[in-house]
Amino acid sequence: MSHSTPPAPNPTAKVVSVLGLGAMGLPMATRLSTQFTVHGFDINATRRQAAAEAGIVPFESARAAAAASDVLLLAVRNAQQMESSLFGDEGVVSVLRPGCVVVLTSTVGTGAIPEIAGRLASAGIAFVDAPLSGGPARAGSGDLLIVVGAEPHALELARPVLEYLASTLSIVGDAPGDGQALKTVNQLLCGVHIAAAAEALALADALGLDREKAFAALEVGAAGSFMLSNRGPRMLRAYDDEEVEVLSRLDIFVKDMGIVGDAVRSVGLPSPLAASAEQLYLIAQAQGLGTADDSAVIRAIAPVRRSTSD
Repeated sequence: MSHSTPPAPNPTAKVVSVLGLGAMGLPMATRLSTQFTVHGFDINATRRQAAAEAGIVPFESARAAAAASDVLLLAVRNAQQMESSLFGDEGVVSVLRPGCVVVLTSTVGTGAIPEIAGRLASAGIAFVDAPLSGGPARAGSGDLLIVVGAEPHALELARPVLEYLASTLSIVGDAPGDGQALKTVNQLLCGVHIAAAAEALALADALGLDREKAFAALEVGAAGSFMLSNRGPRMLRAYDDEEVEVLSRLDIFVKDMGIVGDAVRSVGLPSPLAASAEQLYLIAQAQGLGTADDSAVIRAIAPVRRSTSD
């Protein structure tokens, strides 16, 4: 769905709180601040300052940020951070108002979701499993793919917020965990496609081809993919040891491919391509590239090769 005309404000979702103002959380919060009152928290003071400059109301604690929320967005790193944010020593569930809805936008796998949903329901809090895909730029423009698993009443509470962030809102099931399941499938494809793109561009270089010309030809042919087009230019820069803006950390794919591995083992399904891709990300992480952009995975395949003019 396109949002050239923003949806009307939801009278039941006046305050949106965003916990986690990182690469995805901050642009989402910034986008939402044009439509809702947005409260934000991040453990990093620099991120809180950036949020304030973007029109978001920053708070010094997660509980303070969450106390008045109608919709609480979790943009955390993994299942452990999700559980801690909600139920830990400084968890926010104790300050959430009955009728609030918690929206999980992170990729954490299906394992922890049923327990989290049940504990929230016991506290009178609705839960929407809504992992997303698209990157920071698309998050800031409302152009995300969001896949949702949620009971209908919970979805309706969160829908105005989700629709303002998504160009494609795909309702994949009525149960929390269904969104995580589809996002796991999505990440299998993304992880394999990035790894394949890195191998292809490294091979082009090893065969003596002009890398830029090879990339341009591959991008428009049958071998093209979104990940090749999106990551390819950054791979070529990373290949030359240039500084590349970190749009998606490599260690995120270490986490996500681990989630994929857990999922396929849980159903007894072989996944040789996913397993190979996971090993490539693990190798890159072991080489110290975990905090680099995931396009740097090309360095795990071939060493940095500077131009002859260097």
